[in-house]
Order: sequence, then structure tokens, then C-alpha cells
Amino acid sequence: MTSSTPDHWQIQDAKQRFSELIRAVTNEGPQVITRHGEDVAVIVDIRDYRRLTRPAVDLASTLLGGPKLDDRTADVFTEIEAERKTDFGRAVDLEAGT
Repeated sequence: MTSSTPDHWQIQDAKQRFSELIRAVTNEGPQVITRHGEDVAVIVDIRDYRRLTRPAVDLASTLLGGPKLDDRTADVFTEIEAERKTDFGRAVDLEAGT
């Protein structure tokens, strides 16, 4: 006996027609497995599974962590910082024009 909706499979049909079920997942999207009319499981494509189960990004840690720099880039920033420490700006004549 087959389910009334194309994306729902009774558990015994899913077992007997497993290859067809997998093709349906690939071509049509997630497929629901039912037992006694109740939804009990969903079969999803591996790409969807990986997208749904990847670790959540902690925004605060990302923002506070700063940029990830390779050694060459870090050296450039170190040189810029060293130049800025020796730069005292320019002399300004506050008496000019009075």
C-alpha cells in the first residue's frame, strides 16, 4: 500500500523500495517516513544534512577574535605600527596669521 502524498512513505514501503526512496530524496527533496499514519523520520540529501548540522557561528567570538592573518600580513602590520610610533605628526604654527 502506497502513501497518498508523493513525499510520504509508509515504513514498509520505504524498506521495500529503498533505492527508489533515495532517488526521490535526490531528485525531489526530503522524504517523510510514516508509521501508522504518524510522521517518524525524514530522509534528506547529504548536502542538506551537512548544511543543517554544521556548527553554529558564535558572532561575538568572531567579532572579538579579530582577523586571521598569515605571517607575511602580520609583518606588514608590525612595520606600519612601528612607523606610526616614530611619526609625531607635523609642527603647527598657531601664531601664523595673527
